[in-house]
Amino acid sequence: MRNPGYGRSFIDFPADTDFVPEGSYSTDNLILTANNYFGNVQWMISGMKAQNNDQRVVEGNATAAETGVHTMLAYHGDSFFGVSDGNFKVAVMHGQGLGAEAKNIGADGDLHEDAVSTRVGVYGTTYLSDNWRLAPAILAETSEDRYIKGDEYQWLTLNARLAQEFNANFEMQYEASWQTMDITPMGYSGRNAVEGDYSRFTVAPTFKPQVGGFWNRPEIRVFASYSTWDDELDTYAGGDALGADSDFASGQWTFGTQMEIWF
Repeated sequence: MRNPGYGRSFIDFPADTDFVPEGSYSTDNLILTANNYFGNVQWMISGMKAQNNDQRVVEGNATAAETGVHTMLAYHGDSFFGVSDGNFKVAVMHGQGLGAEAKNIGADGDLHEDAVSTRVGVYGTTYLSDNWRLAPAILAETSEDRYIKGDEYQWLTLNARLAQEFNANFEMQYEASWQTMDITPMGYSGRNAVEGDYSRFTVAPTFKPQVGGFWNRPEIRVFASYSTWDDELDTYAGGDALGADSDFASGQWTFGTQMEIWF
């Protein structure tokens, strides 16, 4: 069992002027985690408190969470779902209050005191042949009362990455993702309710000191991605690139380079 403690700082956020006349405040979110392993099973639980974070003003209301809890139950498999060599993981995460940010524990100080979220993740890696690798994943999350009482965030993502190894230092990576979402933000941060799908396809020539597995790093890749989404999603946030009124509405190419030292 591991019991680390750490914290995150929330700096100069808007606060209730009855509490702090200058209208801004800073605090630290202190987090205590117990991380337990029982064979292939992992159970982690974290409790957290950010003193006076409940004085934070979010969309005109001082209803932010001061405390929170986050827990995860996971199984780490030593094969590709029992059908071939490789590995897989299944995890369920649940959080309340400040713990309702499922991925980055304790990082979001705007979360409502009644915020609740649950995320499920399944992924695995395996070789299809001597030089082809496959890494599929399924992620889903449901969250309510996240920032404003009555809001709802629901999404489901399917993802698959293929890699073709050409030699010890070069491979081609191909990735396809599809996400469907149903979001009702209740006007939080000027966002609108939307429901629709998003898709992306990426091709990435990749260089690394040694190929040989999904987790092998470091690597540097040059990528080209094409994204497309339902027109309704353009109205989610007018100030965001996804909602921009331009020739790129509902479809866009992205080109770039990316380096990963550790994964």
